[in-house]
Amino acid sequence: MESSAPNPQPPIPNPQSPIPNPSPPPGRWYRGVTGYQWLVLVIASAGWVFDAFEGQVFNITRNDLLTDILRTSSDAPAVHWWGEVFLGVFLVGGAFGGIVFGMLGDRWGRKPVMVVTILFYSLFSGLTYFATDLWQVGVLRFLVAMGVGGEWAVAATLVAEVFPKHARAHASGIFHATSCLGTWIAALAGLAVGTQWRYAYLISIVPALLVVWVWSSVQEPESWRRAREKAATGEGAKLGSLRELFLHRVWGPRAILGMVLAAVGLGTFWSVTIAGQDLVRDLLARANVQSEALTPAEIATKAKFAYGVVETIGMLAGLLSFGPLCVRLGRRRTFILLQALSLVIVPITCFVPATYTQMLLLLPLLGFSTLSVHAGFAIYFPELFPNHLRSTGAGFCFNAGRLAASPVLVFSGWLKSLPGISLPLAITLMNLLFVLGIAVMLFLPETKDQPLPE
Repeated sequence: MESSAPNPQPPIPNPQSPIPNPSPPPGRWYRGVTGYQWLVLVIASAGWVFDAFEGQVFNITRNDLLTDILRTSSDAPAVHWWGEVFLGVFLVGGAFGGIVFGMLGDRWGRKPVMVVTILFYSLFSGLTYFATDLWQVGVLRFLVAMGVGGEWAVAATLVAEVFPKHARAHASGIFHATSCLGTWIAALAGLAVGTQWRYAYLISIVPALLVVWVWSSVQEPESWRRAREKAATGEGAKLGSLRELFLHRVWGPRAILGMVLAAVGLGTFWSVTIAGQDLVRDLLARANVQSEALTPAEIATKAKFAYGVVETIGMLAGLLSFGPLCVRLGRRRTFILLQALSLVIVPITCFVPATYTQMLLLLPLLGFSTLSVHAGFAIYFPELFPNHLRSTGAGFCFNAGRLAASPVLVFSGWLKSLPGISLPLAITLMNLLFVLGIAVMLFLPETKDQPLPE
């Protein structure tokens, strides 16, 4: 006999579902993406833009800041020394924050941790306006870095979980590429304030306004809700457990290999990518030996333009290209291809150009090949880990990679200072780190067209 109970209503589609369509729609990647998913991408990208701004604003203003606080000249050795010390502090703080807030992102949820990390990097950066001593700068840079490292972990995870499978790589690549906007905003802020460095840090408070938007608009992804419910009933694993991350036979090796991959990308960024400016200085200085046509100030201006504008255009193109290449070739092949491309492009850029114009033609290729893999971190790392460890694992890979890359900075500085090693040769040798990156990818899985691990 048929039941007299009313028929159950069909489930209402959840706009926060990570896969709103049962199969990828035909046509372009953005077909079928909902308005809410676009909103998440905009919010996550805005957080990452200001994340990058907070990291770069110190690099832009540090000479004026340290000259003021140390009460010395800008060319004093102490200015350079403390600048490097605070860079190290920032790397350690970013690693610590990325791991801690990554764990909390799995335990508390993506939304509250994104709010906390944005407040961390904006408010503590703003407090730098009042700094009068070195220890104050050091403490504040550490706290800012904690927010910077943590925000990336939860934002990258959120984008990966909210977007459908067919659009995930494109969206995550766009998310990471927006960091270039943060760098440009920091440069413009530095130019606007001139030597009045404190005002640049007042600008840093503006991102705090994002928390209102995040809190009112973002919903927790359905995949995380399911993981939380299972953990609460004892049916699922503990959320955000470092013990499980490292001791699990699948997730542990992925976390370590991912960290090494990130260390290669971050180490080559500091030793190879940003050395484009130094290559221009070296080329023009050698040209001046034959004909003293340029003053030191003119050389500095040309070098800043070559790196800050010309090479950065190539960087942005590389970041935006990684997602489409991932969709076509797969994650592993794309990582291997672009790192192999760097092994070819970097020595050509170092040794072939004989004029400033020739260097300008090659620098975008150097920026494209060496920085493009950074977008891959936002695409690939969240795909390696299950719901209850996704933010923890992605945060560990990227931010522990920062810490692991710090010895590379020391070694690079030592190598470039050796009298028998030219700058082009030193950069080419540091570029060999990409061989390690290629080797790592041979042991990591392909995640193309795969659902996120449960």
